[in-house]
Amino acid sequence: MLEGKPISVPRGTIVPKHIALILDGNRRWARARGLSTFEGHTAGFHATKKLARAVRELGVHTFTIWGFSTENWDRSPEEIAYLMQLLKRIVRDVLRDANKEGVRFYHLGRKDRLPKDLVSLLIKAEEETKHNKKFVLNVALDYGGRDEILRAFKKIVANGVPENKISEKLIDSYLDTGGQPHPNPDFFIRPSGEQRTSGLMPWQMVYSEYYWEEVCLPDFSPECLRETILDYSRRRRRFGGNDKVKHFTFDPQIVAKFEIGWSRLNKIPEGAKISEYALKHLREQFGLSKELAQKAAKYMILGFAEKDNGRNWEKAKKELKEFYRLVKSEIKLAFEPSIAASLEVDLMKEIAKGNLDSAGKAEGMAKKLYAEVYRISLLQAAKLARMRVLANLEIGLAHKEGGEEHWVKAENYLLEFYKALKERVA
Repeated sequence: MLEGKPISVPRGTIVPKHIALILDGNRRWARARGLSTFEGHTAGFHATKKLARAVRELGVHTFTIWGFSTENWDRSPEEIAYLMQLLKRIVRDVLRDANKEGVRFYHLGRKDRLPKDLVSLLIKAEEETKHNKKFVLNVALDYGGRDEILRAFKKIVANGVPENKISEKLIDSYLDTGGQPHPNPDFFIRPSGEQRTSGLMPWQMVYSEYYWEEVCLPDFSPECLRETILDYSRRRRRFGGNDKVKHFTFDPQIVAKFEIGWSRLNKIPEGAKISEYALKHLREQFGLSKELAQKAAKYMILGFAEKDNGRNWEKAKKELKEFYRLVKSEIKLAFEPSIAASLEVDLMKEIAKGNLDSAGKAEGMAKKLYAEVYRISLLQAAKLARMRVLANLEIGLAHKEGGEEHWVKAENYLLEFYKALKERVA
């Protein structure tokens, strides 16, 4: 993100209403660079400020950041004191802009063990922003998930609520997020490579989507945040119910054979035979009508032809955009055809190099392509990408060197690709 320039996502992106983020990895980031723990926390503080602004620019209503847990009191007195100073700076920054931007501030966690000056600041922030409705910022300090639930039940008991009146809705109202418009995080992000929630909002996060980010907090930029939201947008959330997406019913073995059939025809397009293979392939894979499959096959063949015929990538992109537009109309997935076409062409460019050095890059591009088109996460798209790139490398070797063994390997990889695809969209 350029300084002063708002960050954005493509039109049609599903943006979560509530993101929860653990501020993790400051100390690890500092150690890796030979810096002090304090310098790591300071870098994390600056990253958090940028992220807090970015979520609002991206349209996220509620942002929860966990800055200090009930277990963090075990750290050294010097580190705790430094953290408390940084936390006060965060709250003061919130107060400075909150009323102008319509941000309501909430403190999640206990107030009885925090420094008195910090508690006074938290109370002031909550009071002065209580009428703001555009955004919510939750700052979790001296917070633990079990502790929150325990405090809620103690208050229920203290208020004499009879057993027959206790419900999920009532418990919601006694939690630290009680009364908020979007108390339950849609999306949970943890940087630094750790893959656990550590007890953040266990009641509220029963249906949250999780994202494990490898980089530590100081390196988790607004651009990284944007990529995680794009990943979230591709996920199909069922909430225990039925999927709205049309499921694939194709036979992976048949589709793999059809694709190998038209891949073996070296020059594209030449003659009607390749059109026949492509037509059968598309009808089987996507369940297209014959008329729709004929149109889609034409665009697909013309698009893929450019990797052999002059490599006019803009022309390829134009044809593939029309291909994806037709496919989208049939399978009802919410991808953007122009984005899918661009990703497909980028993948074609890399695969056209035909060497192992490009395979890693191609795999990353393929992950993005399949995540975009089939509305799955990057993690779910990983096997698809791996199998597709291996298949394409074998197809390239078959055309270049000959040998039936390459075609056999390519078909086996394609079979695994289509099996994995059907499992993901089934």
